[in-house]
Order: sequence, then structure tokens, then C-alpha cells
Amino acid sequence: MSAAVVGADGLGRCPWALSTPDYVAYHDEEWGRPVTDDQGLYERLCLEAFQSGLSWITILRKREGFRAAFKGFDMAEVAGFGPEDVARLLADTAIVRNRAKIEAAVANARAALDLPGGLAALVWRHADHDAPAPRTTADVPASTAGSRALAKELKKHGFTFVGPTTAYALMQACGLVDDHLADCHRRGAYTALRP
Repeated sequence: MSAAVVGADGLGRCPWALSTPDYVAYHDEEWGRPVTDDQGLYERLCLEAFQSGLSWITILRKREGFRAAFKGFDMAEVAGFGPEDVARLLADTAIVRNRAKIEAAVANARAALDLPGGLAALVWRHADHDAPAPRTTADVPASTAGSRALAKELKKHGFTFVGPTTAYALMQACGLVDDHLADCHRRGAYTALRP
């Protein structure tokens, strides 16, 4: 139940951000910054699904491996993956080798390409710009009514491996909700960038 913690640079940050330099950079430069394009959201959705059951630092440190393995998260490329690609990915030590998650990434690329209006339009309908600023980490939920609705809508359109918790992590990471703590120096930093 921690509030923001002041780092060596004198800036208050969400406590999770101070455990490694990788987290500091991710927290300060990316987490909560609005992602408004289909490819960017597809990449984040894939990474959040791969993170399920693992620590986020594992995914961050393998991110370039994921980008190479999944052709830069080009949805058309990934949608064309077949059994030989799945076998290739299962042998790729630069990523998390989990058949269900790999197959979900392929299925989700196909589903994203079939979405009327695109992935960004669907995802951003679930933005929650009025969520109160969390004071401590205990105030940050694992899922919300909005993330449950987003997960349900994605599943309705054929997406897999995207439950309410994964959907909420996507919302946090992509700026649909600002879960930087109230006294974190990044709180509100991206408000003007929201669509």
C-alpha cells in the first residue's frame, strides 16, 4: 500500500517503477502514454497476453525478440502465419515460448484485421478518463467494469487470451486510464495526447 516513492533524481514515481532501470525508463517514457494506432495496440495486446502469469520485466527484456519474431507486429504478416511459423516461434528463445499465447497472437491478428473500423476504434471506446487518481498501489484495481466490457467485446470479435485483467493492463499501458499514482511525476502527463 505504497504511495509514490521519490527516487535518487528527486522525482516521485509509482513504487513498481523503481526496482530496475528498465522499469524506470518504461514508467517514465511509455506506460500510460496514449497508443492510438492499430499496430501499436495490437503489439501491446500481444505483449500483455504473453505477460500473463509472468513478470512484466521478462516481457520488457524480450521485447525486441518479440518484435523480430512477430515481424514488427505487422498484423497482416502475423495473420498469415501457419503451423510452420508456430513451430519456428516455439523454438525461438528470444520470446516466451507458449503455444497458446503464440496461437492467440496469430488469431488476434486475424480478428483485428476483420474489425469494422479497426482495433483502435474498438479499444478507445472503453477509455476511462474520469477514473480517480489512485493515492496508493492498493487503490489500483486488477480489472474494472470497463476492462470487463473491453474483454467481452474483443472476445465477441474472435480475440483470444484477453480476459478482464489483461484488458485492464492494456488500458493502463496505452493511456485509456491514468493509473500513475496521484503524487507520481507522470500523473496527468499525457492528458493532452488522448484522442
